[in-house]
Amino acid sequence: MLAPILLFVYNRPQHVVDAVNSLLTNKEAVDSDLIVYSDAAKTDNDSDAVNEVRQYVHSINGFASVTIIERYENWGLARNIIDGVTTNVNQRGRVIVLEDDLVVSPYFLKFMNDALEVYKDEPRVGHIQACDYTGCLSLPTTFLIKWTGSWGWATWDRAWSHFNPDGKVLLQEIMDKKLNRKFDFDGTYRYTRMLRRQTEGKNNSWAIRWNASLFLADILSLNVGRSLVSNSGFDGTGTNCGSGGLFHSTLWMDPLPVEKLPMIEENAYARKIMAKYYHRHFSFWPKVKRRLKRTLRGDFGA
Repeated sequence: MLAPILLFVYNRPQHVVDAVNSLLTNKEAVDSDLIVYSDAAKTDNDSDAVNEVRQYVHSINGFASVTIIERYENWGLARNIIDGVTTNVNQRGRVIVLEDDLVVSPYFLKFMNDALEVYKDEPRVGHIQACDYTGCLSLPTTFLIKWTGSWGWATWDRAWSHFNPDGKVLLQEIMDKKLNRKFDFDGTYRYTRMLRRQTEGKNNSWAIRWNASLFLADILSLNVGRSLVSNSGFDGTGTNCGSGGLFHSTLWMDPLPVEKLPMIEENAYARKIMAKYYHRHFSFWPKVKRRLKRTLRGDFGA
């Protein structure tokens, strides 16, 4: 059974074209249902681009079916994803999720569907993540980690049932159990701060709440050590992504076999690699250097 593909789009027509074209390089696309969620324009300035995206998505073919859901008011990414994933996992039991700025390998759909099948009855695995931006070739091709990436992912209804949209409850539990340092990869990346800012209305991230929900439930993610997804959204065009190449990933253009790992436990080496990556790029001095470089070239973004 091939999982339905949920594609969330907004106002970047070329990114949507690239995402769809990359999906069509997967031989499984012809037998997969594509469900496109098109958000409405937030301001009049976005209307033309949103209409261009909608005109394009109505021309998509090459999938088993194409369903287009057009919002009549601006929902924002978080509300769209929460609603779209909830609706479809309840109906189909499993989903593959993409945003419009993601380009995938020709073997992405095979990997995701194989992983969903292999781990379908493993309650401690709740998330499949197909993007690796560490570039560390010493990582195994697949590994388990207590962290959920949001660029090209999949899940099941049994795992999504753990999702808690209430960031305040999640944050309180993390703090009460003194898990914030582990949640932050030993203090190398401020995921707790991201969650706190969500509770304060300073961001509307669904991903940090999904990450925290599975983290607190002690549920692992199957991750890849060879990236089947590349994020093209860090070109300054995105609503939620700034410019910069910190999370660049090179697409792995070969098959990535899925065999169930013998031990369902977090890979300690992979956690160290992630922590080293975050420390190398997000500790104080690397951030200062990046800010200076951006300022010198006239980029005053966040």
